[in-house]
Amino acid sequence: MLTEVLSEATIKDILQKFRRSAAGAPPQLAGNRLVAGLVFHVVQPCGLLSAHIQQLTGLSLADSSISERRETLGTAVFQALLDKALGPLAEQKAHSGAFYKGLRLVGMDGSTWSVSNTPTVKASVRKTRSRRGKAAFYKVGMTAIYELGTHNPLAARIGTDRESEMALAVPLLDTLQADWLLIADRYYGVARFIFRLLALSSKPSFLIRARNNLKCRVIDRLCDGSSLIEIRDATTGTRILLREIYARVRCRTGRWVSVRLWTNLLNSDTHPAAELLRLYGMRWEHETAYKQIKIHLRRTALLLSHTLTAAAQEVCCLLLAQAIVARMRVTAAGKEHPPLQISFILTLHLCRAFWTMTSAFNDLLPANIAPLLFQRVLTLLSQRISPPRRARSCPRALRQPVSKWPRLRSNSSSNGPFLFKVIRKCA
Repeated sequence: MLTEVLSEATIKDILQKFRRSAAGAPPQLAGNRLVAGLVFHVVQPCGLLSAHIQQLTGLSLADSSISERRETLGTAVFQALLDKALGPLAEQKAHSGAFYKGLRLVGMDGSTWSVSNTPTVKASVRKTRSRRGKAAFYKVGMTAIYELGTHNPLAARIGTDRESEMALAVPLLDTLQADWLLIADRYYGVARFIFRLLALSSKPSFLIRARNNLKCRVIDRLCDGSSLIEIRDATTGTRILLREIYARVRCRTGRWVSVRLWTNLLNSDTHPAAELLRLYGMRWEHETAYKQIKIHLRRTALLLSHTLTAAAQEVCCLLLAQAIVARMRVTAAGKEHPPLQISFILTLHLCRAFWTMTSAFNDLLPANIAPLLFQRVLTLLSQRISPPRRARSCPRALRQPVSKWPRLRSNSSSNGPFLFKVIRKCA
């Protein structure tokens, strides 16, 4: 299954580049087999890593030996594997929902992973402290770029040394391409990040929600309600021209909230403000992709690894596993249906079953049977297309509240289209 995103020859080539020394006997567990075993391990719902590696490779090794082998490999090789394996899947003619007027819709956002309180972790890191005391678990940070129309990871950076989300995001900017439209939330809606985007040689398009307290100078007001504005970089003093869309959006409670968007799509005739405002709702597909990898794919609330190096490797393998599932969804959907109408959970279950069966009975199956079985799995997925999502939202409330959220006494939901109103902001 790993060969769907990364060939065995490519893995060996990357491992050779990160080989630390030519001296000594070769390892008992080859690096390419370890990587395949780790991805196979994170896909499975239960079981030990040593058992899964034995099932996949036939080698019987102790868990301590595998841990030592993982520490020897480090994290740089897994980051290199991610950079090589991840890439876009959607095609404009077949998956129109993943594009906007020829621009591939991608999102950038950050997240964190909790690591177990093992003696090794507690001795090597310092937990975040707040007014309530130390955090329960140390957090491994991650920033990733996803293809919003397929929930396919395009690039990611994992930090183990308390790097900020922005510090992990900056190296990812080089992966953006000219025909991509980056959609991001208010964390990235600052002048410094905008200037970094505009300085890229690829010149990608972007649609970012800006913070309401940022100052700008209005240059012109356009007929669709948006404005051409000028912002200034506080560090260099450079000024650039952007387009601002100021609107009000109706939330679940019926209250109207203000939304401020910045984009480098300056032509209001080609890209009307109402279209871009509606398009910004696609950013939530990034949150859905994080839900899939952190709730459906991950087995426990905490990472299973006992060291920070192993934790970063585990996150990389989870991303590789998610890329495998995304590729299966796109292939099963074909040109007739959107990939997101193929259930992620169903695809994950069939992926587990197929990989487990082929690894257990590999010596009994003829060479031409495995591809036919995989094609049958894709056929089963294509026959179980989910209906389109309903335009529905539920109130933010709890039945037994432990925070400031209101108490939910009777369940309710609202149906209907996305309501918004583009307004002209006074200078």
